[in-house]
Amino acid sequence: MSAMPFEDLEAAYEMLAMAIDSAGAQRETLFLTRLVLLLSHELGDITAFRNAVGAALEGLE
Repeated sequence: MSAMPFEDLEAAYEMLAMAIDSAGAQRETLFLTRLVLLLSHELGDITAFRNAVGAALEGLE
């Protein structure tokens, strides 16, 4: 799988920030969970999903 170009990544970040604001604080977690499940379905690769979850957790430390 290839990495997303920086310009697209920047646009994705902006879109995500706007969507989180639109969902509101009360539904932010639900929105993010639904988004992750939809994207993992599109990805179709449990190993890549597992690796992404691990990388996201590492970034929180």
